[in-house]
Amino acid sequence: MASLTSLNFLLCIFLAISIFRFSSARKLTESEPQLKFQYHRGPLLTGKISVNLIWYGNFKPSQKAIVTDFITSLSSPKPLTAQPSVDTWWKATEKYYQTPSPKLALSLGSQILDENYSFGKSLTTDQIVKLASKGPQRNAINVVLTSADVAVEGFCSSRCGTHGSSVGARVNGKRYKFAYIWVGNSETQCPGQCAWPFHQPIYGPQNPALVAPNNDVGVDGMVINVASLLAGTVTNPFGNGYFQGPKEAPLEAASACTGVYGKGAYPGYAGNLLVDPTTGASYNANGGVNGRKYLLPALVDPKTSACSTIV
Repeated sequence: MASLTSLNFLLCIFLAISIFRFSSARKLTESEPQLKFQYHRGPLLTGKISVNLIWYGNFKPSQKAIVTDFITSLSSPKPLTAQPSVDTWWKATEKYYQTPSPKLALSLGSQILDENYSFGKSLTTDQIVKLASKGPQRNAINVVLTSADVAVEGFCSSRCGTHGSSVGARVNGKRYKFAYIWVGNSETQCPGQCAWPFHQPIYGPQNPALVAPNNDVGVDGMVINVASLLAGTVTNPFGNGYFQGPKEAPLEAASACTGVYGKGAYPGYAGNLLVDPTTGASYNANGGVNGRKYLLPALVDPKTSACSTIV
């Protein structure tokens, strides 16, 4: 399992301590060959993929809608979506495909509710995989979302979420690998780590928190991490795709750009973002559904090895 460093602020803290020169795009230069962002010749996800959601614990309907509208917006059919858009942000992943493979197309799949906490309120990584296995396992990414009252192994201390792959049940005599993601709601446990910049950080520069675009610090933070992990999943689904650094702790398409959301970003500052004149919320992408707005991470451009933002 490839554990993604989607802890948006912790990395920024370390960078703030050790780096004194900041730039708008974090360049992954060849002067650090051991950390070069590169392709490791493994498969990427292609074709029609359903994103199935496993809701574990207590989520309000409004919270579920924020996430499902985001997933739907990844391939919004509406051509008139205001720019910059979620769809435009996601199209940046197309740069990772070097061969004419079947075009990747994500769509919202099934949703499974586990409101009775079938594994309790303290989960291990193995239990996360078991929950992910409840979703369809062919041509799928199964996303486990845990509510604010659920503790997960490593949550807050070392990660805000993770992605990996597992072998599913036998179908017509054959077992298939399926990709999965887990993200937790950090609202009550560690919003300064996993919901930054919508909450002041625990350490580092104490800049004012930004207003969350959907008025939900925990779930808006979850969207950032889901977006980061989706990008990592499609470009490094089985641990031998695109990443930087060691395979055991890879920096992937979005996690290599931790804390960068707009031009001019530096540790403790998310960058120059758009601001909703009515709510004062900060965002960088318009959704294609229900007039949503989201804050999404920068992605590494594999051709330039630089973090690319949409604003």
